[in-house]
Amino acid sequence: MAQKPSLPKGTRDFSSTEVAKRTYIVNTIRKHFKNFGFNPIETPSFENSSTLMGKYGEEGDRLIFKILNSGDYLKKTTEAFLTEKDSQKLTTQISEKALRYDLTVPFARYVVQHQNDIEFPFKRFQIQPVWRADRPQKGRYREFFQCDADVVGSNSLWQEIEFIQLYDVVFTELGVNGVTIKMNNRKILSGIAEVIGAKDKLIDFTVALDKLDKIGEDGVKQEMITKGISEKAIEKIQPLFSFSGSFTEKLQQLKNLLSSSQEGLKGVEELSFILHNIEQLGLQTATLDLDVTLARGLNYYTGAIFEVSAPKEIKLGSIGGGGRYDDLTGIFGLKNISGVGISFGLDRIYLVLEELNLFPTEVLETTKVFFINFGNEEALYCYQTIKRLRNIGISAELYPDSAKMKKQMNYANKRSFPFVILAGTNEAKNNTYTLKNMHTGDQESVDFETLVSKVSL
Repeated sequence: MAQKPSLPKGTRDFSSTEVAKRTYIVNTIRKHFKNFGFNPIETPSFENSSTLMGKYGEEGDRLIFKILNSGDYLKKTTEAFLTEKDSQKLTTQISEKALRYDLTVPFARYVVQHQNDIEFPFKRFQIQPVWRADRPQKGRYREFFQCDADVVGSNSLWQEIEFIQLYDVVFTELGVNGVTIKMNNRKILSGIAEVIGAKDKLIDFTVALDKLDKIGEDGVKQEMITKGISEKAIEKIQPLFSFSGSFTEKLQQLKNLLSSSQEGLKGVEELSFILHNIEQLGLQTATLDLDVTLARGLNYYTGAIFEVSAPKEIKLGSIGGGGRYDDLTGIFGLKNISGVGISFGLDRIYLVLEELNLFPTEVLETTKVFFINFGNEEALYCYQTIKRLRNIGISAELYPDSAKMKKQMNYANKRSFPFVILAGTNEAKNNTYTLKNMHTGDQESVDFETLVSKVSL
């Protein structure tokens, strides 16, 4: 007996209903990307390993899916590596490519390769799948879509302000009111590390701090200790775990804490500029907040950091995030090109809309007009009509077999067709149709023009 097939952990099939709902989210995001002046690009699903490795920190590197070299991938390996069984050393010999971990690093590679063909500042959006060898859980998958927008070639903080506005309008249109756009600044984190005497441990400090929501205050402190950050230094950051007040009040607390750090004060100044202008412009339904523990764990951020939280009644992780990266293209040889970007988490946004019942009913509309099949001669008459309907943008289809009426009507009910047409010998002779409204149960004889007007309402 053949073994029942299964899916790899962390991946999913999508039904037609799920695809329709996901498409609704993507189309909403894409519409606003275009309204804000972003242009689409696409990059390959896999990159050279050298493009990806070392760009996401030690933890990120471990989550990158490696692709075995074609053919006999062990042929070029040394006997010493095989005997030693060191997987990291062996990987460099048997795998030269990897599935992309996100869309930002491939975008940086794209900018460097196409720098002579694009105009700066360059605004792009990209909606494609990415892969991470993470532990699957609710809202976290090994294959998922990212919806990114980035600007490179501008240091202006007005870009950060624009991205906050973009988040606000997208979630407002989706009906997800009450999202919180949390912000921090990498310069503030660097300043804190400097003030507590742990500047040489900045990466370890930020990676641990970014796990606060997952492992709690004690867990963060314990991880910092294991990374060599002294207990005395950790005591100095205790205020970070209980920061409270408005955005402005938190900025003032940071100003006091970072009074001896020029870099930290620069971060405070940048956030103050962003906050002031957002207050002048206003937000529709989102709330802007300062989260001093927000680090996002990625090494390439150098300025503002964003993370979007779902409404409080939804127990879910972030549904969007991003930040500024001044040095990302520099790792590929293109210096002094600053960038900033954000991402929408399609899969988690889907879960939010599902839980809050926010998907519009029209999203799930199927074929509008369904024709019952009474036989080949009648089917031809139906197909002639179907062709005319499709030509004017009305979706229509015919049941492929002249099965019993009950079977065809059961099919129509299960597919939720709004209109069913019965066109037999008499209808074909008189050039008419018996139109049944499946919502009301009403049935009437109509000509083609009346048919079109009825199903177009």
